[in-house]
Amino acid sequence: MKVKQISIFLENKKGHLLQVLETLGKANINIRALSIADTSEFGILRIIVPDVEGAKKALKKGGVAFNENDVFAVGVSDKPGGLAEALKVLSDNDINVEYLYAFVTKSAEKAVVVLKTEDIDKSIKILKKSGISIIPPKEIYSL
Repeated sequence: MKVKQISIFLENKKGHLLQVLETLGKANINIRALSIADTSEFGILRIIVPDVEGAKKALKKGGVAFNENDVFAVGVSDKPGGLAEALKVLSDNDINVEYLYAFVTKSAEKAVVVLKTEDIDKSIKILKKSGISIIPPKEIYSL
């Protein structure tokens, strides 16, 4: 149930994000989800794409620094407190969330939350046991 994510190091310079996005676009790589965390000097662009290998090849060719890591996705009720329900399960089980980002799909019954925790396998097991919907990678890549 793990989803592959590509994390890209971005210098905080004019046009650098555009360069990365154009590199992926020219390689016909569609971005399904993204998040940017930044400081005054650099940022980390986190993306989920349907073609991870193609994206890595294009980024390497473009000289872009990146790494691949695992995250997972959950479906939470698209209502006030929906995300808090899932996070409470993790907190009650002493699991730290390193970061997360979310988006709503067109059907909008559930919001999709991408999570990176200190123990992904344990997190998935506990959330499933608590009735929280874990979204399979194939479904995330096809959104």
